[in-house]
Amino acid sequence: MSEKAEIKIDGKTYELPTLVGSENEKAIDISSFRAQSGVITIDPGFKNTGSTKSAITFLDGEKGILRYRGYPIDQLAENSTFLEVAYLLIYGNLPSAEKLAGFEKDITNHTLVHEDIKKLLDGFPYTSHPMGVLSSLVTSLTAFYPMSLDPNRSAGEVNLSIIRILAKMPTFAAWAYKNQLGQPILYPDNKLDYCGNFLKMMFGLPTEDYHPEPIVVDALNKLLILHADHEQNCSTSTVRIVGSSQASLYASLSAGINALWGPLHGGANQAVIEMLEGIKQDGGDTKKWMAKAKDKDDPFRLMGFGHRVYKNFDPRAKIIKKAADEVLGKLGIQDPVLDIAKGLEEEALNDPYFVERKLYPNVDFYSGIIYRALGIPTEMFTVMFALGRLPGWIAQWKEMRENKEPIGRPRQVYVGETARDYVPVNKR
Repeated sequence: MSEKAEIKIDGKTYELPTLVGSENEKAIDISSFRAQSGVITIDPGFKNTGSTKSAITFLDGEKGILRYRGYPIDQLAENSTFLEVAYLLIYGNLPSAEKLAGFEKDITNHTLVHEDIKKLLDGFPYTSHPMGVLSSLVTSLTAFYPMSLDPNRSAGEVNLSIIRILAKMPTFAAWAYKNQLGQPILYPDNKLDYCGNFLKMMFGLPTEDYHPEPIVVDALNKLLILHADHEQNCSTSTVRIVGSSQASLYASLSAGINALWGPLHGGANQAVIEMLEGIKQDGGDTKKWMAKAKDKDDPFRLMGFGHRVYKNFDPRAKIIKKAADEVLGKLGIQDPVLDIAKGLEEEALNDPYFVERKLYPNVDFYSGIIYRALGIPTEMFTVMFALGRLPGWIAQWKEMRENKEPIGRPRQVYVGETARDYVPVNKR
């Protein structure tokens, strides 16, 4: 029999059941508390509130653990492909060779988009932020595939919607980038794998035969895997709560893209590069800026070090640091901003102040470095994040629908005016 939690209010005691997850996480079930007592709990930002039970991702920030469906992130990043990880997240298990081949083929068959979508793209000025373009193009799929509007259709039809968005998201992301540059778009090249095809659509031109560098393809594959899911964060919770209204997959994903757009969520790696640019403009003295970071009276904050969730180390950072070193070494890029990044990294890893506080470089620090090395502009960083997070969002939306979760409806504590009578405007 599970333990009971007790809450005492106004001399009355209320017993609440407790839950224990498969990794021994404990929770108090307050779902019936308001009905019993007339009282709600309040938790601004839902920092300590579990909104669901999920079997997708396990995260332990204290121990630096991240697992997808039970598989450690380092094993997946080292041995798997992004599409294999996408299959794992969405369908629950690693696919057999035959199922993976079929999954990849299905996605390849749907990479092209309707020609009328180019008309939508042409309507955006080149000054449009690529995240706004991306979210709009994803929403537009509801018009081109009206059957997708009903999330309660057969499993086969829902799965077709999943395949379509996995296939078309790289096309949309690359087209948003080309729109910003004012360059002609490239159609998918289905002779290439998922990451290679995306890089060609991003950086290729109609007049050249573009061949992505294998080490760059491998680094991008790892980056997408590392960002594929991260438990109930802001954008994932947004996808689930929008989906709880029985909104379509595409509408829910578009909402997630917009939530990710915020600088406090998906913009962290962009903030890293902007910080490095600022240090460069100041003369590039990393020791000066490390001292400012340690000064509690100085408003400067070192971006890309430490993590809101991981209190020990970010398990993704170890993996992507290696990829960053390989990319920089292979491409032989000479960039003073990246030199500053390596200087900050070296000092932080050896400075007792940062070591004692476990303020190690995180995944945003290294992903920003890689994206800059690849020539991806900072405004596209969040688009890259969205491309990686897509299978996690899909998996979370699918799980929420299959579990028949109720519509999300948080409560509030009202702090406004009490009842008062209306006064006509001429008497105020």
